[in-house]
Amino acid sequence: MPRRADLPCTPAPHDPMLRLALYQPDIPQNTGTLLRMAACLGLAVEIIEPAGFDVSDRHLRRSGLDYLDHVALTRHRSWAAFEDWRRAEGIRLVLATTAGALPYTAFGFRDGDCLLMGRESAGVPEAVHAAADARVVVPIRAGMRSLNVAVAAAMLSGEALRQTGGFPA
Repeated sequence: MPRRADLPCTPAPHDPMLRLALYQPDIPQNTGTLLRMAACLGLAVEIIEPAGFDVSDRHLRRSGLDYLDHVALTRHRSWAAFEDWRRAEGIRLVLATTAGALPYTAFGFRDGDCLLMGRESAGVPEAVHAAADARVVVPIRAGMRSLNVAVAAAMLSGEALRQTGGFPA
């Protein structure tokens, strides 16, 4: 799969591929896990900067991410740059949030959706919530705060791929 890296946030040709967007990630191990999952399942990844660590190819390779050449990866310099790109491409944004009311299993995912995961330490700000086309939640037991972002992303990605017939053959 071709990799798009360090692009100046210009629109890329639209394709029906599911996308996983990471909003200002701050735990490199989670990002590495999600990049590996995306490579294995054929998801594109959008990293919305600033990140809490160096997300350059050199740094990711040095940390042992040998799957990097198999991920369609785009870095967006800011939320505004990501939003400009997403809106120009007409991509539907599905936010995973503990504040969501609709369980992700009850949501109708479509080809081309972008699944947005918040920052591990703080989620996403209200402006990002407002920009999302849909907000879904992973139901968890009362009294529990949240799942690890990589676990939640894997659950949503699996359901989205199941619904769209997108799992690799």
